Amino acid sequence: MRKIAATTLVVLTPLIGAGAAPAAAEPAKDRSQVVVIGHRGSAGHRPEHTQGSYELAVAMGADWIEPDLVPTKDHALVARHENEISGTTDVSLRPEFAARKTTKVIDGRNVTGWFTEDFTLAELKTLRAVERLPSVRQRNTVYNGYYQVLTFQEILDLAKRLSRQYGKQVGVFPETKHPTYFRSIGLPLEEPLIETVKRNGLDRPNSPVVVQSFEPSSLKWVAKGLRVPLWQALGTTGQPYDLKAAGDPTTYADMMKPEGLAKIAEYAQWIGPDKSSAIRINPDGSWGTPTTLVSDAHKAGLKIGVYTFRSENQFLPLQLRRGQNPNDHGDALAEYRAHLDLGVDAFVTDYPDTAALAKAERGGPHKHVQPKQFDNGLPEEGQE
Repeated sequence: MRKIAATTLVVLTPLIGAGAAPAAAEPAKDRSQVVVIGHRGSAGHRPEHTQGSYELAVAMGADWIEPDLVPTKDHALVARHENEISGTTDVSLRPEFAARKTTKVIDGRNVTGWFTEDFTLAELKTLRAVERLPSVRQRNTVYNGYYQVLTFQEILDLAKRLSRQYGKQVGVFPETKHPTYFRSIGLPLEEPLIETVKRNGLDRPNSPVVVQSFEPSSLKWVAKGLRVPLWQALGTTGQPYDLKAAGDPTTYADMMKPEGLAKIAEYAQWIGPDKSSAIRINPDGSWGTPTTLVSDAHKAGLKIGVYTFRSENQFLPLQLRRGQNPNDHGDALAEYRAHLDLGVDAFVTDYPDTAALAKAERGGPHKHVQPKQFDNGLPEEGQE
């Protein structure tokens, strides 16, 4: 999903108590079908988009794992948060690639760094992943340098293995990143995605592959070639870049109105808004009132999954923060409970263990994983 920058907390207040949560839209009920989506794996515990992050996510109770897809110079799809990789790999420390640092215009913004589309897959495989938010998740930096960049095919293979290991179908939730930009430079995302899904025998309406994008045209392109479920991601401000590029004034806010949801339902089965679109956040950072988005989506025949749940104080509503350190964990369980009671159908979370626990409280299955099933998160020799 879309990057959320770490912020600085100036004031933290104690938890206000049980009454701090917004009023539920419906009584608590069995939420066993709620999907726990490991955001880039288990990004709160391991560097994102790595084998260790995905493996740990499923061990902790994730139903789906999420790779953000960007292309290489030779048109392989790989999992990185962005095509600019200085914050998620050790490329800036590699003198052999120093000359490839450049500035590009991505979706109308100047971005400086190193870009996947300037590297072959073989070259990217020489890099190693690092923690993207080291000041927030310092403990994750111990794993810096252990993991390679994964291809989409490798993630599908990993999901198959984890499905066998845990006796459940592990879904894969790829996002097409900057699809308009990549099509403009001759490296479209949709064609290799479609080909890979078909090659793996996953092209069906009940597929464990669910494709997401912030750009409607990308999803419609995928729909021409695949029968898999589609998920329209929604931002909090502005509009999809493909619509902006085409001169279409439709904003994300427009898309979340009943008439906009009806249009989305013509090509997608899910919407994925920021959690603040389901429960408002006041200017002071405190919880506001729930919106009608969840019920409106259901009325349009859409499922709704909200992003991104994180346990650190700085990402929680004011009432749920504990202590003075913005990177300490607050009462994250209360945030999940409030959204469960609203009736959401999925969580996109950096902490799938906490999400799975909240789901279990509402009657969903949560298989306890014996400690022996947790390894050190590092790849065995030959398994990167």
